[in-house]
Amino acid sequence: MKVIEVVAAIIKKEDKIFITRRSYGEFKDMWEFPGGKIEAGESKEDALIREIKEELELDINNLEYLTTVDYDYPNFHLTMHCFICEICGGSLNLNAHNDAKWALLEELPLQAWVPADVKVVEKLLGAH
Repeated sequence: MKVIEVVAAIIKKEDKIFITRRSYGEFKDMWEFPGGKIEAGESKEDALIREIKEELELDINNLEYLTTVDYDYPNFHLTMHCFICEICGGSLNLNAHNDAKWALLEELPLQAWVPADVKVVEKLLGAH
């Protein structure tokens, strides 16, 4: 089975977390933590900084490793490395999503999540 390795940002501000809604593909209109694939030779942190810049035009810092989620989709295995971080610059522009919002931790379970991201939500709620 094909393995896809990605990084995801859990962007925090005070007691809220920034979440994004997919605008394309099989999981269109489902919520996810923004991020993307790691390029060859890139560190996980560098990949996440680049992906957030590409997808949201935001700069992030204070990356802190949270968890790695492994999830089997029908056509591939996903390994997703998740980092808690903060916005330190840039101007929000949704290049890969059709919506984004700040949500309180207790609001996270109420969203329709991309399957692998459900495990991240569970980790966040368990770690709180």
